[in-house]
Amino acid sequence: MRARALTGMLATATATLVLAGCGGDNTAGNTSPGGPQPPSSVQQQAQDHNQADISFAQEMIPHHAQAIQMAQLAPDRAQSPQVKDLASRVEQAQGPEIETMTGWLRAWNAEVPPTGESGGAHGGGMGTGGMDHQQMQQLEQATGPEFDRLFLQMMIKHHEGAIETARTELDNGQNPEAKQLAQQIIDAQQAEIEEMSALLPQG
Repeated sequence: MRARALTGMLATATATLVLAGCGGDNTAGNTSPGGPQPPSSVQQQAQDHNQADISFAQEMIPHHAQAIQMAQLAPDRAQSPQVKDLASRVEQAQGPEIETMTGWLRAWNAEVPPTGESGGAHGGGMGTGGMDHQQMQQLEQATGPEFDRLFLQMMIKHHEGAIETARTELDNGQNPEAKQLAQQIIDAQQAEIEEMSALLPQG
C-alpha cells in the first residue's frame, strides 16, 4: 500500500510538473507575440515615414495656405464665373489636405509650419511656385478681367510648384499615405492647370 501511495504521489507530482510546464509554455507563448509587439509597433511607426515625408508636408502646408488665400480673393474681385468656380474648388480641396498633413506632422513629432502671412505664406521662401509679397499685393489690388488674368497666371505657376514638390515626395518619400496624397495632388492640379490655361486670354 505504501508503495502504491508513493507511486500515486509521484504520478500526481509528475502530472503537476508537466501541467505547470505547459502552462509556462503557454504564458511564454502569449508573452512572446505580445512582448515584441510594442517595440515592433514603435519601430513600425518610426519606419512609417522618413525626412522626405516630413519635408513634403512642411512645404506643402504653407503652399496650400497661400493658394487658399488667393482663392478667397476671387468672390469679390473676379469677373469670370469660371474663375470663381475654380477658386472655390481650390479652397475646398486644399483646406482638408492641410488638416491631413498637419495631423501627420504632429504624429511624427515634427514641426508644423505656420500658415499665416507672418509664417511665410506670402513670402518667397515658402517653396517652388509660391508668390512673394509684392505679387500677392498686386493680386489683392486687381479686379475684373485683370484679376482673372493675374489669378490664372499665378495659380498655374503655383500649381506647377506643388506638382514639383509632390513628385519629389513620390521619388523619395516612404509613407504610403503621403505618397498617395502626392499623386492625388499631381493628378488634380495638372487637370486644373489645363483648365486654367484654356481660360487665359490667347495672345
